[in-house]
Amino acid sequence: MPIHELAGKSAPPDILVDLNALERAYYEIKPDVAHPDQQVAFGTSGHRGCSLDASFNEAHILAITQAVCDYRKKQSYTGPLYLGKDTHFLSDAAQKTALQVLAANGVHVVYQQNDGYTPTPVISRAILTWNAKNETQADGIVITPSHNPPRDGGIKYNPPNGGPADTDVTGWIQNRANELLAGQGAAASDSAPQGDATDFATDYIADLENVIDMKTIADAKIRIGVDPLGGAAVAYWEQIAEKYGLDITVVNKSVDPTFSFMRVDHDGKIRMDCSSPYAMRGLVDMLAAEPCSADRQNQFDIAFANDADTDRHGIVVPSVGLMNPNHYLAVAIQYLFTHRDWKGKGVGKTLVSSGVIDKVAADLGLKLVEVPVGFKWFVEGLFGGTLGFGGEESAGASFLRKDGTVWTTDKDGIILNLLAAEILATEKLKGSGKDPGELYREIEEKFGKSYYTRVDRATTSEQKSAFKNLTPDRVTATELAGDAITAKLINAPGNGASIGGLKVVSAGGWFAARPSGTENIYKIYAESFKSEEHLQEILSEASRMVDTALTV
Repeated sequence: MPIHELAGKSAPPDILVDLNALERAYYEIKPDVAHPDQQVAFGTSGHRGCSLDASFNEAHILAITQAVCDYRKKQSYTGPLYLGKDTHFLSDAAQKTALQVLAANGVHVVYQQNDGYTPTPVISRAILTWNAKNETQADGIVITPSHNPPRDGGIKYNPPNGGPADTDVTGWIQNRANELLAGQGAAASDSAPQGDATDFATDYIADLENVIDMKTIADAKIRIGVDPLGGAAVAYWEQIAEKYGLDITVVNKSVDPTFSFMRVDHDGKIRMDCSSPYAMRGLVDMLAAEPCSADRQNQFDIAFANDADTDRHGIVVPSVGLMNPNHYLAVAIQYLFTHRDWKGKGVGKTLVSSGVIDKVAADLGLKLVEVPVGFKWFVEGLFGGTLGFGGEESAGASFLRKDGTVWTTDKDGIILNLLAAEILATEKLKGSGKDPGELYREIEEKFGKSYYTRVDRATTSEQKSAFKNLTPDRVTATELAGDAITAKLINAPGNGASIGGLKVVSAGGWFAARPSGTENIYKIYAESFKSEEHLQEILSEASRMVDTALTV
């Protein structure tokens, strides 16, 4: 798809969302349960939608929260429910609705004091911490559409394992919620929540030293710039700096539900995507800028950002600017498994992540577990400690504590950012001063250069549905861009789960195709280990193979 003329530029006023219209629609529009787009639908990470489209309204949150209460009762979960929200405008209204339903069901809720915001990984850690010390089982709800545009809302459920619920759980909640939508709805209470308003930040920040070498970062005296992108971590970074004596400057402390301070993404929309070079243009330019004053506020050794619910990371370094998420994952894995005593731990990656990760893991003698898209596939491994690291190509990852026990089972953008600072600090104290971008160049020198991309192809709803019926034999080609095809996959090698699409592999590269859950497009991920020209050949042949396979 073509790059929009506004991409990378400051958001003009005429593309900002009308907050009053969003709020009116949330309470006034009643979804048509006969319309599939207006039903509750859990994707890879919860239910998302917009009040203006009748896909994220009060009725949806009433039904989903009641369905969660029903599920908790079915599973005999009697511990607290940890509730968090991000800074999207609809998150505030949705939290108020959820609290009313939880109160009506007598659920003990723990939520951020002073109507504040809570990062997704903080909720995950809180669930795990409670369950490690108590006989009753806690779980959680996070109200967020992640990095989606300001008009959107989202809600997801985290069971007692702390991570995103698996498909069996979300399927049950989705079906029950749609039953409630079609029936009498859910009960709500005007009474105060039964629970505790707390400061989630204090315990989370105090525990960070058990997952990140904070002393090394402090000793190296590196200068760090942070842009929370107006998200849930906005109040966290200065507290982290104060607690551990770090030189951190929060370059943007704004919380504006229109996200008017953002640079526009590739398609002309505002999107808090910290892996997008267009959305991140402001922070990249700031790191590259010459010092404008004696206090060096515009000059940093490293900078990073998070998305709205802080489960993703964006790493900006002097050597390359914004790091490709795949490149940073490779560097993070190489560093962690050579600086932590994690014998016997494996590496988890999504099957659309770079093959360079496979090469790094093989070089270190690590077991590689390749799973479908969705962080829920890493939960069991991180929870049980069989995986030391789990990461997605879309800049989401988490890893274990230094002692090899579980930290979070949901993506944690804070620790991935701090890990980049630890890596730089370690290199500085060694005398090399190499940043993560330079360390990735060394990986390329050892294993060869990778050319990776993701593109969107227009399709129809019928073709999207046809992805469910794909089988390997529908791909009749024997070569991919001049190399013999070695694998045609519809299930992930690491766990046998359906990938919801197709992956074709050769010695020289690969592609994977899967449909979007919200738009009439399918996504093609592709990688070449030869050249940019070879990558374009793979893309061209991938489109033909997929279109043919879907029409057979």
